[in-house]
Amino acid sequence: MATATTSRPDRTLSTEHRGLLMGLAHEALFPAGIRLFQEGGRADHFWIIRSGTVTLDMRVPGHRPVDLETLGPGDLLGWSWLFPPYRWRFGARTVGPVRAHEFDAQTVRRMCADDPALGHTVALWAGAVATRRLQAARTRLLDLYAPYGSGSRG
Repeated sequence: MATATTSRPDRTLSTEHRGLLMGLAHEALFPAGIRLFQEGGRADHFWIIRSGTVTLDMRVPGHRPVDLETLGPGDLLGWSWLFPPYRWRFGARTVGPVRAHEFDAQTVRRMCADDPALGHTVALWAGAVATRRLQAARTRLLDLYAPYGSGSRG
């Protein structure tokens, strides 16, 4: 399973934009082993992980959910909040206790609409995370379910 490296706002957002975004953050604490969101559910919050790990998973018909990626400190958890219809594309659960900055998606979307430069930067950040995570999911599913000889396994 891949570990995220490009979802960190400190590597993507300018100091000014990071400051504006962090001004909206609330502290969130989650115990180990809880589901933060379910695939298909309403994406109305997102998080930047401060400590702990979260596993992203995906439902696969006829199988138990497949773990796709593990996220850790500094990573963005959630991108579906930015793109209509605002439904989670994956599920997420805590591996151990997690501390995170939590953001209300509607508030951030409104702030991005009011500040087009911020909106552009946030859209590029979340879009890059979404693209990388969807590719990671595709690769993981091919590794698990493609028949031998398909070119996905060595």
